[in-house]
Amino acid sequence: MTRTRDRRSAEGLLPRMEAIPGKKKTLYRYHPVGKKPISLGHDRLDAIRQVLDLLGEAPDTGTVKWVWEKYQESKRFKRLAPATQTDYRQCAIPILDCFGHRRIAGIDATMIAYYVREHRADAETRANREKSLLSNLFAHGIDLGVCKENPAKYVRPNIEEPKTEAPDALVLARFLAWVAKQTPQRRIIGLAARYASLAGNRQAEFLDLVWPQVDEAAGLIRIKRAKQRGKKRGEVIEEIEIKPALAACLAELKAIRPDRECLYVFPTRDNNAYSARGFKTLWGRVVRAAIAEKVITQETRFTFHDLRAYYTTEHKSLTGKLPDLHKNPETTARVYDRNKVVKRSSN
Repeated sequence: MTRTRDRRSAEGLLPRMEAIPGKKKTLYRYHPVGKKPISLGHDRLDAIRQVLDLLGEAPDTGTVKWVWEKYQESKRFKRLAPATQTDYRQCAIPILDCFGHRRIAGIDATMIAYYVREHRADAETRANREKSLLSNLFAHGIDLGVCKENPAKYVRPNIEEPKTEAPDALVLARFLAWVAKQTPQRRIIGLAARYASLAGNRQAEFLDLVWPQVDEAAGLIRIKRAKQRGKKRGEVIEEIEIKPALAACLAELKAIRPDRECLYVFPTRDNNAYSARGFKTLWGRVVRAAIAEKVITQETRFTFHDLRAYYTTEHKSLTGKLPDLHKNPETTARVYDRNKVVKRSSN
């Protein structure tokens, strides 16, 4: 018995495509030469786009936008830390605005240099991150066969001067004392800042910290170290000793809402873990409010990440050695050590 043909649903299809009528919808398929049919769904126009994409004949095939979409589906992108993925998505916005419609094979080093130096002159540090994403897109474009080289690697990044000042201890103490008198949610943000200054963890490491990780009997907090690669990904555990100042911080966190049971150490209003974006938003509001009330100034304000440098600087000042924050100690020394006096003994 021959299959019923639906000639109207097959109108305008590309070669090697077929339409199979169903009771309610028509299924579209594509027959590669010598291979099994590929299901294309029930939407005719979307099915045609999929075939054009497979054949490399879609209008946007080979553009920067097309490569970016393919890159997000790749294993390399999915292996990146969630925070890095989010950062790359933000970096993609100005890149696509400038290069999205262009064929990636037609972009050369001169165009990238102009983008980094002139087009993004008002955000030089951010331009370096965007150049890094462009380099990954060219590398992925080579894998996809739509370009032959990576011109981004020939463009030098903008010069970045690492910060040389850690947050001032008196300024930080004044800020934390002010936040301690604010609303419960702002107090939690302030206690997160105090925790970072005492333990030196990244936000990505403690935003989802839960109370079972706080072993008060052993006097330890156990946290998975972020930004590990390869086989060590998620396997390096940091054990942070709970000293009196950190113990007091944890006690205040417990006392903020004694009538609620919550799994997370730094909970949102509805007792969930903060997302990186949500925490960043609330931190910005707290800092702006502190500046408006003249608790801190524009000159003395600090970023949340600066608290990691504060911890490193204080740790070295007290113990004489840098804390173990990175696989490579040189990274800790270069990025976070902001001591102005180096102590050593004579022979």
